[in-house]
Amino acid sequence: MLERLFKLKENGTNVRTEIVAGITTFMTMAYILIVNPNILSDAGMDKGAVFTATALSAAIATILMAFLANYPVALASGMGLNAYFAYAVVLGMGYSWKIALTAVFIEGIIFIILTLLRFREAIINSIPNNLKYGITVGIGLFIAFIGFQNAGIIVNDDATLIALGNLKSLTVILSIIGIIIMTLLIYKKVKGALLWGILITYALGIICQFVGLYKVDEAAGVYSLIPSGIISLPPSLAPIFLKFDFEGAFALGVNFLVVMFAFLFVDLFDTVGTLIGVASKANLLDKDGKLPRVKEALLTDAIGTVVGAGLGTSTVTSYVESAAGVAEGGRTGLPALTTGILLIVSLVFSPILTIIPSFATAPALVVVGLYMASVIIKIDFSEDFTEALPAFLAMIIMPFSYSIANGIMFGILAWFVLKIVSGRIKEVHPVIYVLVVLFVLKIVL
Repeated sequence: MLERLFKLKENGTNVRTEIVAGITTFMTMAYILIVNPNILSDAGMDKGAVFTATALSAAIATILMAFLANYPVALASGMGLNAYFAYAVVLGMGYSWKIALTAVFIEGIIFIILTLLRFREAIINSIPNNLKYGITVGIGLFIAFIGFQNAGIIVNDDATLIALGNLKSLTVILSIIGIIIMTLLIYKKVKGALLWGILITYALGIICQFVGLYKVDEAAGVYSLIPSGIISLPPSLAPIFLKFDFEGAFALGVNFLVVMFAFLFVDLFDTVGTLIGVASKANLLDKDGKLPRVKEALLTDAIGTVVGAGLGTSTVTSYVESAAGVAEGGRTGLPALTTGILLIVSLVFSPILTIIPSFATAPALVVVGLYMASVIIKIDFSEDFTEALPAFLAMIIMPFSYSIANGIMFGILAWFVLKIVSGRIKEVHPVIYVLVVLFVLKIVL
């Protein structure tokens, strides 16, 4: 049945590989089950209810991706978008979280319409191949940067913006060991290398806690690595379920449109970038650089946002951590189905599944970053800098600005301007003109 549903042989994979890939993706993205409730609770939302909404919306969207698009891509409440929701819209602008949820809901409806009109599909197909590879590399660097931050290897610094962390810290040392373990397992061609690396690093942490090297200090954010229980009933959705405020939103007029456009812009290009990056590394793009079934994938993302808003969480989007599953050999929708099932299971077994620390999962992000950045050899860095510079800007702006959308914006704007000034206007796809207008609006607003 799985073969018929997901076409495993046609994609050169098998059930074991796909399931391991799905588990790996879940392990690298499970942090959202903890982080998202913490962020949205700062906006006044019920933390327990947001936990349930986060897990349910991610599970629904990810399982839909498995069956509708047959891609190894997981979805969940987007990092950055949730921070904008809580700290910019609610705490910064002073709007209620109900108005913010309304903006997310309407944004999702607009996305469904744009997807059915094939506008989002046209965006992906209009991006030049060199730039697509640049986006893939940029996402790799971005993922690695997140991994280094989660590991504590890279930290914020007032003078230089970023700096090396405390390399004598036990958790940093464990993360570095984790990177070495994963690299060695990959070199030895061990199946499920990233997943085994996460589990081994976590086990080393537990040993350190038992012998007293890892000291629990919850006030400092250092939590026990040993689960406090096995099962826990999920909190009720009632405090946030369908809590929209259309009257309050429409009363804001243009201000509400600005908020909604910000959600729309970031979600649009985060999703486009993630799909391009994951698909190109998984060799899912066709000979013309186009992504088959892209309409179904984008429709899944849009439906996920609408469902997420109804349940009571911020914008649901495709996750770059899906690349961890692709690195394990995931090629079909079966990894997404596996991840989706684990997200549902996490509602009951959260004490176990959410206890995996960042020092154990961060190494996987670093290794996946390397995996995706290897696509750089496909970029044409010849004398035609109208192709090379935009790809370079896309890949370098993503980690530096901490945004996939910003990297795509710089890459496309640079490509457009260079083609115009070099007299090669015929190479510009009509959709690129629309994107340039959107980018200018984004900058102005």
